[in-house]
Amino acid sequence: MSVTAKDVMALRKRTGLGMMECKQALGDANGDMDEAVKLLRERLGGKMDERSDREAGEGAIAIAKGDGAVALVELASETDFAARNDTFIAAAQQIADLALAESGSGEIAATDAMQAPVEDLRITIKENISIRKIIRLTGGAAGGYVHHTRKAGAIIAGEGDIADDLLTGICQHVTATIPPATPALAVDEAGLPKDQYDAAKAAAVQEAKDSGKPDEIADKIATGKMRKWVDDHTLLGQIYLREMDAKKPIRDYLPDGASITTFVRHELGG
Repeated sequence: MSVTAKDVMALRKRTGLGMMECKQALGDANGDMDEAVKLLRERLGGKMDERSDREAGEGAIAIAKGDGAVALVELASETDFAARNDTFIAAAQQIADLALAESGSGEIAATDAMQAPVEDLRITIKENISIRKIIRLTGGAAGGYVHHTRKAGAIIAGEGDIADDLLTGICQHVTATIPPATPALAVDEAGLPKDQYDAAKAAAVQEAKDSGKPDEIADKIATGKMRKWVDDHTLLGQIYLREMDAKKPIRDYLPDGASITTFVRHELGG
């Protein structure tokens, strides 16, 4: 089958590759466009493998939300230029949508369907591109937020009648709480890491003793300090960033009977 210039241009537009590469692939595929794309993937796969040891420190985060589930994906690239490409961002969103349709909760593995747009990007952008992270949460209520830079975001799951705007606001809060602000270590006190809690309490007791307070008084002072430490380090205890002037913790904004069960904050490379 003869290969027309129109066919070559169509394949070039689809893959972003050079005219000669596209013409040769179409010739080898007897003019079949899909087969030509498959051949190009196979031929460039080796070249992509050679790039696999090149650092992919840039990328973009995408989130997909649905009824009772939310998914976060980090798609990694070598350069920020590639990560800001509309095609790259669309691929990250496509992968997030596919992850949302999966089952399970927590970190999940990429499927063949999720890898397909990655292979297309590796052909067109010619960088070491990979899916670095996929996290899916489930619950009666679920929300997410991606910072405008697409380099950080958060997802959350809970139960009860929680408005989408509040879920988004809490995710914005979680995304923003980076040093020097205090990151939440858990949803509430029950989820706090015991070693960190015990270390903070021991430090509070020792500080009180060092000031000359007797043991009984030192313990009471430490108990008061630990109440603040717990609020500072739990999501529900932190002052809601959207309503800072009100100085009310996030737990006060949840409707009766509603709860937050889990959240994840993620940034590039995390």
